[in-house]
Amino acid sequence: MSRTPQTMPAVAYRTSLPVDHEKSLVDTTLPVPRPGRRDLLVQVGAVAVNPVDYKVRQNNDPGGEPKVLGWDAAGTVASVGEEVESFRVGDEVFYAGAIDRPGANSLFHTVDERIVGRKPSSLSFAEAAALPLTSLTAWEGLFEHLGLHTDALRQSGTLLVTAAAGGVGAMVSQLASALTSLTVIGTASRPETVEFARRMGAAHIVDHRTSLAPQVREVAPDGLDFVFSTAGTDQNLAVYGDIVKPFGRIVAIDDFGPVEIGLLKSKSISFHWEFMFTRSLHQTADLAEQGRILNRISRLVDAGILTTTATTDLGKINAEHMREAHRILESGKAIGKITMSGF
Repeated sequence: MSRTPQTMPAVAYRTSLPVDHEKSLVDTTLPVPRPGRRDLLVQVGAVAVNPVDYKVRQNNDPGGEPKVLGWDAAGTVASVGEEVESFRVGDEVFYAGAIDRPGANSLFHTVDERIVGRKPSSLSFAEAAALPLTSLTAWEGLFEHLGLHTDALRQSGTLLVTAAAGGVGAMVSQLASALTSLTVIGTASRPETVEFARRMGAAHIVDHRTSLAPQVREVAPDGLDFVFSTAGTDQNLAVYGDIVKPFGRIVAIDDFGPVEIGLLKSKSISFHWEFMFTRSLHQTADLAEQGRILNRISRLVDAGILTTTATTDLGKINAEHMREAHRILESGKAIGKITMSGF
């Protein structure tokens, strides 16, 4: 690999502006970061865009300083910190990174090796970049918070996945259908989202634009055992209290205000949060678990058990394409994941 340059192209924002403003995201040049003791310096091959990107852009004004977004990347290790143990220069990797560090929408990016996985060899950089954030969110939500098992013979019941054609919903459906015996019910409303949700593993589809309870009861007359709520949790909590069985479990990832959690008490329904950045944000003792999860995802992809959720590649990584990606995500009509490759 050639000698690392001193500066690099990047996409950043300097102030919080509406996505249609030409300066809401801008092309810029920044110094190449230096890896810390446990860091990898990765030459970014491709990135994917998530709702967290536009939420940070809208709600975190950097006061004129360039702030780089992007928490899904795949690339090649360019150099390593002095205490790195698991990777070496030339390794192909994929990861989501940490919310309290600069994002990956730049030619070079530093990331703690413990939250990095080896890129699936069967995927391109763009196809791989679509997976880390949503795979980690889905895995932690299913197998840590909902308490599911990765042995299909040990787990049965019914799981509702909201927005099953979205990035997280698609990975939840894939993992649940591939690694457990759960019956997966996904929510979707348009013909194209229904088709994609089914392709990702949802055995049944209900329309989230109309009343969920009667539709769910047609498929699961005895009620739900689990809910993975990616959107509309506050609006649907009373419905969950009605259709989730006693001692059922709910995990949510979306943002909302106060809710009446007491609606779940009479059935002893447990409610869990999943925030993929918790481990890195709080430097938990099990931080390296995210690297292990990504390596398992990689093996499942290469075995043909899981597939990428990349659906739209916008071309080169630049401000124009990034604004378009944010625009699509803000519309709420994205299917799967949006990616970009190279500078």
